[in-house]
Amino acid sequence: MMLFQTFSDVGLGWLPAWAVILIDFGLAIALACLVHALIYRALGRWAQGSAMFRRELVRQTRGPARLGLIFFFMAPAATVAPLSPSDERGLQHLVLVGTILLIGWIARVVLDVWAKLHLRRYTLDAEDNLLARKHVTQTKIFLRVASVLISIVAIATALMTFEEVRQYGVSLLASAGAAGIVAGLALQPVLKNLFAGIQLAMTQPIRIDDALIVEGEWGNVEEITSTYVVIRIWDWRRMIVPLSYFIEQPFQNWTRENSTLIGSVLLYLDHSAPIDRIRDKAREITEASTLWDRDVFNLAVTDFRERVMEVRVLASARNAGRAFDLRCEIREKLVAWIQAEIPHALPRTREELTVQTARAEHPAEPLRRDGAA
Repeated sequence: MMLFQTFSDVGLGWLPAWAVILIDFGLAIALACLVHALIYRALGRWAQGSAMFRRELVRQTRGPARLGLIFFFMAPAATVAPLSPSDERGLQHLVLVGTILLIGWIARVVLDVWAKLHLRRYTLDAEDNLLARKHVTQTKIFLRVASVLISIVAIATALMTFEEVRQYGVSLLASAGAAGIVAGLALQPVLKNLFAGIQLAMTQPIRIDDALIVEGEWGNVEEITSTYVVIRIWDWRRMIVPLSYFIEQPFQNWTRENSTLIGSVLLYLDHSAPIDRIRDKAREITEASTLWDRDVFNLAVTDFRERVMEVRVLASARNAGRAFDLRCEIREKLVAWIQAEIPHALPRTREELTVQTARAEHPAEPLRRDGAA
């Protein structure tokens, strides 16, 4: 404060009052920025080469700290500036609004830093990442919902410091009948997704990186915002789904409790196919694969139709991607083996068998058009 008083006492009486005010507050802002730069240069050296949390803490607090220092240096500057009573009240009001917004900003920064500190213990790159996906999903949803609420409260509180807005709000509350209904209808989509986000964070029907089938498409949850979910489909397309969809509509979650899945391979073979040999070969292929988790294997005849029988192979894997690759591997190798070793097990029509049999028994006799000798 003595610095500003000394500066004001310097021969500036020949300047107009507004120029003195500008110089006074310009000096305050300049000093605040200078102190901020010196402090954060030292903090940058302190955080350089250290853990990511320190670097993130310095980066996140840079803006709020600058604004806080400006308010801090403006207080002594205002006491020596030649302000009129109305200008002084206006400046006090400006500082009050700025302080309210600064508190909201600091609360948002505290949430961000806490979220990064909390999520440091979890990684989505692990083989079994169920616990990590649970905490990442909860943290991100709560962070977005809390950010929206903090912004709304801070802006509303700042606006209520204006007399006109406060009177308008009181008049709205006084006639809140029709206005409340209209506002409720207008905000229904926003509130619907906001409460859906809170419910998703608590019950967690979906998590980050979950494998889902939504609207007939298979993909992984890439991002959960405060209003919608981004699903990365297997062919790299992105499906945008509102949060409320996962509360109101049915969908498949392949990784709800764990990521292990049982993959199925369906083969359609001739009735004469040797099931025991095929079972032994399928087991050999599955056990030799690095994709199998050594848990589930089964081969059974699941259907018997007029021309073919359905043979189903079941094998488990640690996640959906490995299960899909394991199914493809079993299917390719088993079909190749059947073609090479037991080709008669492949589907064929009885008409072809009848013709071949007739030619083998009566090679010299002509065949009628219906295929009988």
